[in-house]
Amino acid sequence: MNSVSRVRPKIGDVIEIQTPRGFAYAHYTHEHQRTPKYGALIRVLAGIHAARPELFENLVAQAPQFITFFPLGSACARRIVTIVGHEAIPCASQAFPLFRASMRTPKGYGPWWLWDGTKEWKVGRLEPGMEQLPIRGVINDTLLIERIVKGWRHEHEA
Repeated sequence: MNSVSRVRPKIGDVIEIQTPRGFAYAHYTHEHQRTPKYGALIRVLAGIHAARPELFENLVAQAPQFITFFPLGSACARRIVTIVGHEAIPCASQAFPLFRASMRTPKGYGPWWLWDGTKEWKVGRLEPGMEQLPIRGVINDTLLIERIVKGWRHEHEA
């Protein structure tokens, strides 16, 4: 882990998130700048820790608990989260991920749309395995912490 003493986040930064159960971590991997701008994309890393790990290399190499857009710059500036390290983005996470989106109805979700960061297309129903795709949207710190503590994963919203 590299020691970091700045507030403005950079791609590759490891972010510490304080939760009621301990410390959680996220890895800042992409910045979406197109219109509309979704901003910072973070991989929320698996696990809650009683203390800050000395190294983050192994933690960022693992599959994330979930991926989401988050207003990282303002959260860092307001000290809601803290930059605690900087790690290379794993090969499997370097490409911008494919997202899914839908509206919740009284009957569930549907129809589903896929989005690659540039274009969007309707797929109707999700094929097997698509429930693991991240959900397009920006979440705030309250929902971020709630999802971390509850062990939320993408497939919980299918």
